[in-house]
Amino acid sequence: MPENLSTVPLPVPLAAAVADVAQRVRDAGGRAVLVGGCVRDAILGQTAKDADLEIFGLAPAALEKLVASAYPVITVGKSFGVLKIRGLELDISLPRRERRTGPLHTDFAVDADPAMSFRDAAARRDFTLNAISWDPLTREVIDPFNGAVDLRAKILRHTTERFSEDPLRVLRAMQLAARFELTVAPETIALCATLTMDGISSERVFEEWQKLLVKGKRPSVGLEFLRACGWVRFFPELAALPDCPQDPQWHPEGNVWIHTLHCLDAFAARRTGDAWEDLVVGLAVLCHDLGKPTTTTHEADGHIRSLGHEAAGEGPTLSFLARLTQHKELIESVLPLVLCHMRPRELMLNNAGDSAVRRLAKKVGRIDRLARVDEADRWGRPPLVPDEPGGGHWLLDRAAKLDVASNVPAPIILGRHVIAAGLTPGPRFKEILHACFEAQLDGKFTDLPGGEKFLAELLKNNSPS
Repeated sequence: MPENLSTVPLPVPLAAAVADVAQRVRDAGGRAVLVGGCVRDAILGQTAKDADLEIFGLAPAALEKLVASAYPVITVGKSFGVLKIRGLELDISLPRRERRTGPLHTDFAVDADPAMSFRDAAARRDFTLNAISWDPLTREVIDPFNGAVDLRAKILRHTTERFSEDPLRVLRAMQLAARFELTVAPETIALCATLTMDGISSERVFEEWQKLLVKGKRPSVGLEFLRACGWVRFFPELAALPDCPQDPQWHPEGNVWIHTLHCLDAFAARRTGDAWEDLVVGLAVLCHDLGKPTTTTHEADGHIRSLGHEAAGEGPTLSFLARLTQHKELIESVLPLVLCHMRPRELMLNNAGDSAVRRLAKKVGRIDRLARVDEADRWGRPPLVPDEPGGGHWLLDRAAKLDVASNVPAPIILGRHVIAAGLTPGPRFKEILHACFEAQLDGKFTDLPGGEKFLAELLKNNSPS
């Protein structure tokens, strides 16, 4: 364990506020220390975007008065001393004691205790690597559970048996293991295996899965932990994958679970940094083969096939996503990528025309997302390594030339054009607009003049006799 840490890198305005508040607290007879993620990241040589400052030796009212005298304060937990400074990613809190009052994740009574010892304060934290404190004035590291040793050894270990009070910490272990490529300590795996998801809200579950997919350096590490501690049983759509074999000719890596893990790591190595796009594609990669367990058969020729697994993936994908979120746009964005993940290769092998590309763009919404799913799928079959661009690359190139790589084809002929052509609004409107859009997808026209010409011919040929 280091006796000193020279600095905890933070954005300049945040670092200045931390130093200033720490000095004000010391002048008032207390002590301020940085805790949690920002200290962990500093030991790893990374800069944190936010910080948590824990204050010892001052009562809640005195702390609020002290901070509010210099900064615009937002009081989050007045009864137990949690403050935020407006405009800064800084939480200021007192050590607190928590008592479970019911079965739900939120059923806790919390009381501030400024006189709590550093060890007792650290004991309420989840993992040893998150229980390290750092004094910004003296630069002293306070590490009662040897979290720095665990961090450097890449071990994720719970602090105390109080870990069990919050089962959500199991999913936190999942995403932390993936983000920092950590090995979860055997005793922590054993403790996690005794816990259940009872009382955890889907919103909190979703937050941890989101971090796994958007931030995880190797999502496979987190998912293997989930399986090791038995928590994959709470996600039966995933639990079915290890027992689903694949044909070794096409999938030498092994079963569908192993393939999915390789695909996720391939996806993570190629993330764009756009959190929403990475979440949509990451979920699609995670779910893309959920249809295989119900469609996989051993054929008479000795091969293993999963015919129709794309369509069969709809049910398990929807049920899995429903365990995480009710976000309609997210679900509607992920599902078509699962249902069409084989289409890039099919279109390439058939040298499909522009119409097929446009129609696929209409169905999936974003061809560029589908191309990323295809790429992850292709890279998820080690030791096979793609030696040339695949269907996703081919499809993305074709879609870009048709201007449908990142958007659904927009109808060129709209209601106002039909009215301008002399048709009165009525029951035929929908039929006429649909016919025009279908013709556009087929490439019969590509601009407004061409569309107006097609519309005129359509109305002429379909005018009442």
